[in-house]
Amino acid sequence: MPPSPSPIMSLVPIIAIFIIFYFLLIRPQQKQQKAHEKMLSDLKKGDRILTTGGLYGTIVGVKGNDLEVRFSENVKLTVARSAAAKLLGQSSAQPGQVNDQAAA
Repeated sequence: MPPSPSPIMSLVPIIAIFIIFYFLLIRPQQKQQKAHEKMLSDLKKGDRILTTGGLYGTIVGVKGNDLEVRFSENVKLTVARSAAAKLLGQSSAQPGQVNDQAAA
């Protein structure tokens, strides 16, 4: 009669799979989330952003968890801070000018 494997040895593959998932999926996502939260907290007046809705704009005011964003010369909207998906940098365009830096 062959000896039965120990219960601890049967858990080793499950533990190995969890470790692989942690280092390949969970940890990188946590790092990305922390970087995004830091970017959101560091937003300031004059920053160019891309919103989660796909709109490019320039922050003209910060009010707690809300941002006042200028999307064109005559369009200013208040959006939630969490709506900023990506920071594009500082705006160098004067009002009424098109900023070609955002297209790059």
